[in-house]
Amino acid sequence: MSNYKEMVKKILGKSENPPLCYLHSFGCQQNVSDGEKILGIFSEIGCGITSDINSADIIIYNTCAVRENAENRVYGMIGELKHMKEQKPDLIIGICGCMAQEEKNVSKIRSTYKQVDLVFGTHALSEIPRLLYEVLTSHKFVSDISEYGVSSSEIRAVRSSGFKASVPIMYGCDNFCSYCIVPYVRGREKSREPNDVLDEVRELAENGYKEIMLLGQNVNSYGKNLENYINFSELLRKINEIDGDFRIRFMSPHPKDCTSELIDTILECDKVCKHLHLPLQSGSNEILRKMNRRYNVEKYMEIVNYVRSKVPDFSLSTDIIVGFPNETYEDFLKTKEIVQKVKYDNIYSFIYSKRTGTRAAEIEDSTSDEDKSRWMTELLQTQREISTEHYKRFVGRTLDVLFDSESRHDGMLSGKSDEFIIVEAPCADKKLIGQRRKVKITKAFNWALSGEIV
Repeated sequence: MSNYKEMVKKILGKSENPPLCYLHSFGCQQNVSDGEKILGIFSEIGCGITSDINSADIIIYNTCAVRENAENRVYGMIGELKHMKEQKPDLIIGICGCMAQEEKNVSKIRSTYKQVDLVFGTHALSEIPRLLYEVLTSHKFVSDISEYGVSSSEIRAVRSSGFKASVPIMYGCDNFCSYCIVPYVRGREKSREPNDVLDEVRELAENGYKEIMLLGQNVNSYGKNLENYINFSELLRKINEIDGDFRIRFMSPHPKDCTSELIDTILECDKVCKHLHLPLQSGSNEILRKMNRRYNVEKYMEIVNYVRSKVPDFSLSTDIIVGFPNETYEDFLKTKEIVQKVKYDNIYSFIYSKRTGTRAAEIEDSTSDEDKSRWMTELLQTQREISTEHYKRFVGRTLDVLFDSESRHDGMLSGKSDEFIIVEAPCADKKLIGQRRKVKITKAFNWALSGEIV
């Protein structure tokens, strides 16, 4: 990569001003993390970075392929770039990410969207200098969706935040849930070497970062392909030992690999946030089987009951898919029953969206869109009622809050507690954004808490 970096630098250095790179990342936290690395590479080869697409000399769309409507949106945005290319012929347009990893999309972009110069997949970040060199010297369409090694430790990310950072600990997924395209576009599971992860976290801690999010499609299966095996709980404990005033989050765990060891680690490590995101997806064992989730409701509730036996009101959140093909109202009611039983602090719910290329997309679906929408409304109403009551348990407590923005309410700052709950507090000092403070909670709503900085 270094030789091509220097060659590209030399070409770009001929310009009076350094070219500006604009990047838009769609989708998940993993994509956002990849986007930061992409910007890091462009910065190292002599590019400036801009948030104004109209001033850009290089435009990169880092795409998401989880839902087909996300792909359609990207294609619409790519189409709009045709006029920019006509006005600025030297503009370089690149498409990358999960959508770019699919051969059918590469072919479609190449044949239909002539304004695009470059397409590269999720495994090819380290190849960007070579690919850009080919674009600059050949002035032809260049693409690469080959699979390369997992380590990206040599790539220095341009962080979008000065106090919160994401650290991928693994890439890919081996689960093959029937509705999910991720294993096909990000490949099979590959864990980063623990020392690479620890070095990255250590550097972030030394630079004053207050929150570090460990990323993986299934963090619970971290370490399975390492020569010297270390599991996720052991990695968490090693990170917890690193000096620094920071807290640790992670996403996403999979219930089939969630152990009592992990729960104990969360509770025993002082830097690990006391919150667990545990995707349920459905409360029906039949639907879970069709989803290929490889756990049942009983196994899921064992995890919930274990953590609640240790801390009765421990903070849990979840993902739920409403309206999986041929789901019945009885299936949905089983999901609603789990929601009422567990009392999540937050649920992230989605109406099932067909994704071509997955096994679920091949299922003939007899469940109407009207039913799915009605069930979703019912689920959201149920969760609102739960949150309204459940959040009241925090009133009178003092929570550790990392302020990350101004609130929509004048004179208030907003942030997240260790429990991953939105907390607002009156404060005119914007310098507290990026800082952790103790907040005594005085009010509870169904979406957030409010209190006074201690």
